[in-house]
Amino acid sequence: MFERPELQTLKKRIKEPRKFIQVVMGPRQVGKTTLVSQLFKQTTIPGLFEFADAIAAGNSTWLQQIWETARIKMKTQSANEFLLIVDEIQKISNWSETIKKLWDEDSFNNINLKVIILGSSRLLLQQGLTESLAGRFETMYLTHWTFDEMEKAFGWNANTYAWFGGYPGSVNLIHDEDRWKRYIRDSLIETSISKDILMLTRIDKPALLKNLFELGCLYSGQILSFTKMQGQLQDAGNTTTLSHYLKLLETAGLLGGLEKYSHTTIRKRSSSPKFQVHNNALLSAQQTKTFSEVQLSPVEWGRIAESTIGTHLVNQSLREYYSVYYWRDRNDEVDFILEKRGKVIAIEVKSNYSKNKKGIDAFKNKFNPYKIYNIDNTGLSWNEFLKINPIELF
Repeated sequence: MFERPELQTLKKRIKEPRKFIQVVMGPRQVGKTTLVSQLFKQTTIPGLFEFADAIAAGNSTWLQQIWETARIKMKTQSANEFLLIVDEIQKISNWSETIKKLWDEDSFNNINLKVIILGSSRLLLQQGLTESLAGRFETMYLTHWTFDEMEKAFGWNANTYAWFGGYPGSVNLIHDEDRWKRYIRDSLIETSISKDILMLTRIDKPALLKNLFELGCLYSGQILSFTKMQGQLQDAGNTTTLSHYLKLLETAGLLGGLEKYSHTTIRKRSSSPKFQVHNNALLSAQQTKTFSEVQLSPVEWGRIAESTIGTHLVNQSLREYYSVYYWRDRNDEVDFILEKRGKVIAIEVKSNYSKNKKGIDAFKNKFNPYKIYNIDNTGLSWNEFLKINPIELF
């Protein structure tokens, strides 16, 4: 079975003396449960692996019960240490307060119970962690699968990855594209929106959120103001509502809106978003055309390639902690701007020859970036770029 690199990191953390609760978060169907299952099978530490998926949301007593069960098992087995793993922790109400109480009890009583919790809703996990568990945890964000991982695990080439994205569970369906699209829409998109957003967050206009997601996927890699969106969405509400819904979709690992690069934070936040899916499967599954049909159109395939670069940059930013923006000033535009510790990198994707190529020069004159990269067919190609960890560019 394929092992993601985060497995080794988690192994090292678990072998260390008990100090932090390990929090594994990320979108649905990226292999969080599989990764921790691999760890559970390979470690010599005795443990207990429990799933909160089938537990009633208000049942915080369940969490206390399994924690006490882990304590008893550790005692009866005369173990020096014990591992408790809880999957889909966000389903349990007041989970962070309950874990804080139990973790602190074990710390006070010198009980060497190590804990890993998993969850799909990054927003709810981060809220619970910062509100109740400050100083008691460290996180690991498991992103959508990279091209390098899909190539090693399944032998995919860059074009296949660009269209079908990084969901390993859908690999066996790609030869029947209609079936694959139904699976992505019904089993992944609908489940993520329903379970990670609608069931766990107050949403006054669920139909609007879903329409925003569909529109954002179709416009992935393109800039669209919230005001213009209102004209294309039924019951659009106000721009504040749309911005909030887009943020919720981003925290679920589905769709985000890149901000315009500026030296001023206020200008960044008030800019029109550049839509960016976190997995190109979310874009392709909304398309009426097929993989082979889109490849025949240089313009359409160029947009797919550019969106793929965007997914790579955005997902890696959640691992490597850099920021991703776009830049535009009138007719001048740069596809992606990366920023980390004061260093700025400009990346232009020349996927077709109709694009304005003056933007990179205008950005250079205005901001004097640390480095500039052109991704085109004559130098560094987009499929070669997918194999680079963007943090190496700094």
